[in-house]
Amino acid sequence: MKRRDFIKKSAVVGVGTYAASKIGMPASVPPAGGKSSAPVVISTWNFGIGANEVAWKLLNEGASPVDAVEQGIWVVENDPTITSIGYGGLPDETMKVTLDAAIMDWRMNCGSVGCIEKIKNPVSVARKVMERTNHVMLSGKGAYEFAVAHGFKPIDLLTDQSREIWLNWKENMSSTDNWVGPHDMDDLMDNHDTIGLLAIDKKGRLSGGTSTSGMAWKIHGRVGDSPIIGAGLYVDGKVGAASSTGVGEANMRIVGSFLVVESMKNGQTPQEACETAIRRAIEVHSKQIKADKTFQLAYIALNKRGEVGGAAIRKGFQYAVYKDGVNKLVDAKFLYAQ
Repeated sequence: MKRRDFIKKSAVVGVGTYAASKIGMPASVPPAGGKSSAPVVISTWNFGIGANEVAWKLLNEGASPVDAVEQGIWVVENDPTITSIGYGGLPDETMKVTLDAAIMDWRMNCGSVGCIEKIKNPVSVARKVMERTNHVMLSGKGAYEFAVAHGFKPIDLLTDQSREIWLNWKENMSSTDNWVGPHDMDDLMDNHDTIGLLAIDKKGRLSGGTSTSGMAWKIHGRVGDSPIIGAGLYVDGKVGAASSTGVGEANMRIVGSFLVVESMKNGQTPQEACETAIRRAIEVHSKQIKADKTFQLAYIALNKRGEVGGAAIRKGFQYAVYKDGVNKLVDAKFLYAQ
């Protein structure tokens, strides 16, 4: 199976029976003329369907939005067939799986971890950072030691499937090296799909979270945008929330999630705000976008009224919305057609 096909199949398998019944039925979110009946959940990519299902159920039963966000993200972190997040995530160039995650609530409490190894649910470690320390972010060995001190059990995050994909990549690094592999270079597409999940409960309280294994084959020690508050995630309890997926370095340069929320604060709808950030990204990264046909960045947003939006640089980004009792997949608007 080619790498590209493997990733596609993995994403579908990883969201379970319910998601399988919904994937392949993309739809547009109807225009929001007024406040939606809470709760509302929005998340990135087709694996967000399964995450939404858990998060919405918790919210509907009266759980806090932080609990809903955390446990919704667990669905994706725990699925070894999803190779861009948590257990089974693709490794860096040294064959080490390192994870990034963040969580933030409506009061601007936030926590994150970067480049953490051997911990299956980094979003939960991020929550511990938020609730048990005066810090916002821990990284690397320090984040790992903090997690172990709080009872998290170390495990090997590298699955057999991810190891095989890494070997495939390694064997094709150079035509003059000593690795032997008769593999198609088309199989070696990078994969950097983040789970970003935003939620609002019946009381109007917002929260959001992110989790990712980052870019496949990255330099060891690299931290992406997902754990950077204001880049990969931002929540303003008086306005709304936003999250991102795609090339993290591009998003960090424009502090995209903060830009989305500030645009909503200045009167834009979630959809308009996401498009504002995408236009900024295209303006700043025009050369890279033209040179690299896989260069992608996308945003999702949720405001206090329960309205949602999403936009991307290129065609192909989908996000999942659980709203007014319906959980569905949406094809995001894209702004770069070349």
